[in-house]
Amino acid sequence: MEAITRARTNSPFLASLIERQPDLVVLLEKGAFDEALAQALAVMVEDNPGATLRKQRQGVALVTAIADLAGVWDLTKVTRILSDFADTALDIAIAAAFAERVPDAPVQGFAVIGLGKHGGQELNYSSDIDPIFLYDPETLPHREREDVADSAVRIGKRVVELLSARDEHGYVFRVDMRLRPSPEVTPITLPIEAAISYYESSALAWEQAAFIRSRTAAGDRALGDYFLKSIQPFVWRRSLDFGQIANIRDMSGQIRDHYHKGQELGPGYDLKRGRGGIRECEFFAQAHQLIHGGRDPGLRMADTRTALAALAAGERIGADDARVLTTAYELLRTIEHRLQMVDDRQTHSLPEDEAELDRVARLHGLKDGKALVSLLQPVVTEVGSIYDGLAGEEEDRPRRLADDGLPLEEQLSDMGYADAAAVAQRLARWRSGQLRAIRSTSAREAFEGVLPKIMEALAEAPDSEAALARFDNLIEALPSAINFFNLLDARPGLLKLLGDVLSYAPTLADALARRSELLDGMIDTSALDLPEGREALAAELAARTVDDDYQYLLDLVRAFVGEKRFALGVQLVEGRQDPIDVSRAYAWLADVAIDRLTRATLEQYEEAHGRVPGGELVILAFGRLGRGADPRLGP
Repeated sequence: MEAITRARTNSPFLASLIERQPDLVVLLEKGAFDEALAQALAVMVEDNPGATLRKQRQGVALVTAIADLAGVWDLTKVTRILSDFADTALDIAIAAAFAERVPDAPVQGFAVIGLGKHGGQELNYSSDIDPIFLYDPETLPHREREDVADSAVRIGKRVVELLSARDEHGYVFRVDMRLRPSPEVTPITLPIEAAISYYESSALAWEQAAFIRSRTAAGDRALGDYFLKSIQPFVWRRSLDFGQIANIRDMSGQIRDHYHKGQELGPGYDLKRGRGGIRECEFFAQAHQLIHGGRDPGLRMADTRTALAALAAGERIGADDARVLTTAYELLRTIEHRLQMVDDRQTHSLPEDEAELDRVARLHGLKDGKALVSLLQPVVTEVGSIYDGLAGEEEDRPRRLADDGLPLEEQLSDMGYADAAAVAQRLARWRSGQLRAIRSTSAREAFEGVLPKIMEALAEAPDSEAALARFDNLIEALPSAINFFNLLDARPGLLKLLGDVLSYAPTLADALARRSELLDGMIDTSALDLPEGREALAAELAARTVDDDYQYLLDLVRAFVGEKRFALGVQLVEGRQDPIDVSRAYAWLADVAIDRLTRATLEQYEEAHGRVPGGELVILAFGRLGRGADPRLGP
């Protein structure tokens, strides 16, 4: 069979499978593809579910590849077989994990939600899967005296291990658990009611889009279906407005920014993330599903091509656009499979090496890499043009970094960043919606508005790398950052000061992360002047505090001291004052705070217990406070 010859010649991975699976090759040469698939799925390794799955996966990979290359199975059948095998593998892994931990217990209370291409039953030839693991504390079997949450996490980890572990037969699936809520802090398996609560109250725009392509893939189906039904109002909002398109465009814009090297068609082009690529076909459908699906249940399907057809039938998009995007999607996905068949890698980019590109082209049945690029050229151009018009005119949208036509990494490099790729990755994280300070629409708009200025200021900071890392810590710690970003936008002069602080003073940077309003005091240039003396500080504190609740007074004094310490620290960093004078001012500040709180403490004590006749309270200061922080006074 010609397809087997192409596979053996152009794919090291498939060539190795052909050598290892002679029985399957005999069936494939006869054209008995369904029989070959059944035989591949029937392989068993006694008492070793991991080995069983790895050997089954090799057989499935060989059969689907040859059937695909021969044109016998279309994209729909290939991706459905791969997706069904993922479901089966998950079920087998879950059953094995239960059998190891709680023998004879029913497989219940643990569900797997499939997302992405797995959720849409459009899984790639060499794809990872992006599941969410859920458990029901009331029904999940667990060992005696074992916490049910611990049991759920151990089951989840065992499932991942069974699927992703490698041996001489390869692996089953790479498992990416990062699509669960707050993956950096949450356990691998989530209690179902807590997950429902999150999606009802705190989920992000990209998570809403992700759940368009979701389904119960394995485990306790009833539990998974209950979860998906419960979050339907989050995914399909009847009151959704067209502003949702901007959210989708922002996500796509981030992808275009980050993967700019693969934007232009040619060697290195990213079939998934490039302009006119697979992701844009998917996002085009998802955007319209989000807009109209809340009122039209007929648009709530998980796979991309069915969604495009339904949107066209309902006159939500043009029939020509649906046809172009569907045809393009099928071709792009097919070539993506060819890339992945070569070495069983989850790659989406055309090889930059000419010989490697030729090999991919020949695997597809073309003469060389140039023929492959020519085949893709009109498709990519049409998809890019359709997607560019998705959100209408762009004039009213806030300017983003990388909106001026230059790729993001090139812009960052021009600003002076030595490792522009690493900075771009950090920036993508800020834009991802993971940070609570930049989650809301208004916060994102404020952030994007000032981001070019921030990046320029950090690039020009005395220690750019340290400043960038501390700025990252700062915005991650802030509960809200709208006013902070608006202040920087309105007072760009503060950006240089911020760069200096972040470069040289981690303590001040930490203080700023706890109280971003400390920067407000720097607007007035007098903040860089020393206090006139201890009495002036005392008068200023007295003007801010009142005879009120003691705890309230403590808060006021803490805030006052924090502001003054921050201002004095900035004076040191900026070299505005003599360090000895600043040290003396620190001592004055401590004196004033101690005096005010001591008087308040005595007043409170006397009110509650009376005054001890003839009694006095004395506070002795030692060290730098004792000598007024002036080393010239001696020890």
